Amino acid sequence: MNFGRVLGDVSGFLEERGYRHALIGAVALAAHGLLRTTQDLDLIVESAAQPDLLQFLEARGYRTLHQSSGYSNHSHPDPAWGRVDFVYVQGETSDKLFSTCTRMRGPGDVEVPVPRPEHLAALKVVALKNAPSRELQDLADIRYLLTLPGVDRIEVRGYFERHGLESRFDEIERTL
Repeated sequence: MNFGRVLGDVSGFLEERGYRHALIGAVALAAHGLLRTTQDLDLIVESAAQPDLLQFLEARGYRTLHQSSGYSNHSHPDPAWGRVDFVYVQGETSDKLFSTCTRMRGPGDVEVPVPRPEHLAALKVVALKNAPSRELQDLADIRYLLTLPGVDRIEVRGYFERHGLESRFDEIERTL
């Protein structure tokens, strides 16, 4: 997958239309210094963008694999365009997340908003709750995020508590 080209294309579309969005997933972790292999590009987008974004992607040859109010996944037959996944947020969650993003350089030197490490950890906690099979990778990613300078560990623990996973946070804390 040509991450820079896809990120530039999708981010450019969203910015042109004034939709708030940010890079998440493994590529956002890379922007924060954690390099690991990934096969897809993940973005978080305000919910209002979903209809326009789906139309944009399908016009570019992407096939929608799954669509709900909170998520959508898309695959392109050309491996250079690969797979893109979106998380959709609204209301207070979107305001809090997008207002604290930092613009960082992503693949292809594309400048894009990236959430605070605490918010990336919150997304990982939700993924952990919804897909326990990803536990090892998600916990390793969260552990890394907790080592970044200035990260509010109390805030991150709160995300674990909201999902009944505080014992998993305690396990990570013991390894730091």
